[in-house]
Amino acid sequence: MSKLKEIRELQNLTQEELAESSGISVRTIQRIEAGTIPKGYTLRTLSKTLGISEDILQNIQSTETEKEKTSVQENKEETTINYSLLKIINLSSIPFIVFPPLNILMPILLMFKLKQKNIVAKQIISIQILWTIAAPIVFMLWVFLRLRGNYTLGIMAFIVLSNLFIVIRNTIEIDRKQKLHYKLNFNMI
Repeated sequence: MSKLKEIRELQNLTQEELAESSGISVRTIQRIEAGTIPKGYTLRTLSKTLGISEDILQNIQSTETEKEKTSVQENKEETTINYSLLKIINLSSIPFIVFPPLNILMPILLMFKLKQKNIVAKQIISIQILWTIAAPIVFMLWVFLRLRGNYTLGIMAFIVLSNLFIVIRNTIEIDRKQKLHYKLNFNMI
């Protein structure tokens, strides 16, 4: 929350009331509350109207700007991609391919534990979610339609091996080109 908004609310003023008493437009007050630092006439007028010194408005505004910069830097650090850790996250679903909910849960846990909450990690997990949804559908269609004989065990093996192939192929691409070979145009998480 901006300092101007905080002081205005402490004095039980609306933006319109502050604009009327100060002669500053409502739009200018909105801009200042959104983060624009007041200067010159606007700063002097608002300080007089609110009964505070100009320094208070400017110092706190700059402190908020520093906090915003720190927040942006923290977000950049979160999105820093460590490809070795991404390979671990991707490969973590292999032991759980035959237990579909765990092939999603393990990469999610590792994503948070290894602090790799980035677009590539989300894509890896989204692929596992999509596979977990699609695999039972394909299996049930095969069973109910009884396509070309009774190859139920074969279709189960095919489904498991397809996920294994996707995981290994993506790991190879992460190692070689630092990107995913199989990726979605959207994220499910």
